[in-house]
Amino acid sequence: MSSELPKEILAGLYNNTIVPYLGSGVLYDSVDKITGAAIPADSNSLILAMNNGKPMAPKLMYEFPRAAMNQELKRGRNFLKQFLHKTYAETQWSRAALHEWLAEWKPQYVIDINRDTQLQDSYADEEHTLICGVARITESQFRYRIYHYDGEQYFEISEQEANKQLPILFKPMGTPRPNDDYIASDADYVDYITELMGGFAIPNFLKDLRKGKQYLLLGMPLNRDSERMVMSDISYDSPEAKGWVLNKNPTAKETRYCQRIGLEIIDMDVAEFLASLGYSEAVKQSA
Repeated sequence: MSSELPKEILAGLYNNTIVPYLGSGVLYDSVDKITGAAIPADSNSLILAMNNGKPMAPKLMYEFPRAAMNQELKRGRNFLKQFLHKTYAETQWSRAALHEWLAEWKPQYVIDINRDTQLQDSYADEEHTLICGVARITESQFRYRIYHYDGEQYFEISEQEANKQLPILFKPMGTPRPNDDYIASDADYVDYITELMGGFAIPNFLKDLRKGKQYLLLGMPLNRDSERMVMSDISYDSPEAKGWVLNKNPTAKETRYCQRIGLEIIDMDVAEFLASLGYSEAVKQSA
């Protein structure tokens, strides 16, 4: 493992041959503007936020989808939607430093498995295409919705209407904007991953775009099956050397997994990554 970011990674990011893949760790410095509380992004913090700050049974604390399924069965599916909407649409969060970095150069294609809107805010001043994951719908076999952003608002469009030249923001786990669509509970993940494996959760133009791409996983833990399965299928058609993942303290399970699928582990966290780009001051101000 290297403690320095290889120059070819930055070159690949800026020429759009390497795709940023954003996990919960990119929001490490985002806080509630009123209370100063950290944004719930990782599995553990989401479970606690959903359960009024109280831990759930150990088997439910293992992973957010499992805990969310428990609450869906007890309180209904709308409870999850309302919880995620209040968390990510109604609460004002400070900007994460990594999103400030993305806003400066606006990559052509970004994957963000978080459910907040900061990535969309980074592109608020220009047209783009937004792809949102959906699950358990009956009116269509497809598990995505496509939106065109015209610089002011979103409009749902068909795949044929998508402008292939615009930046693409892929939010597989959903977002409150423009509609509350989320992948959250176990049942959502089972449905979404099943259709993802079958090719029905990614538009055809994105299947073409992703061919030969490599990935830089930022703030992305790889110790839970749900997130690993989503990542593996989204990054299908990448080279044997799939890319890189920032991880200072990988578990043995993560190390074996990365070796198997062709991800090189870089001994660096998101804050150190930003500091290596000259964002150390931004990181201090945002923390």
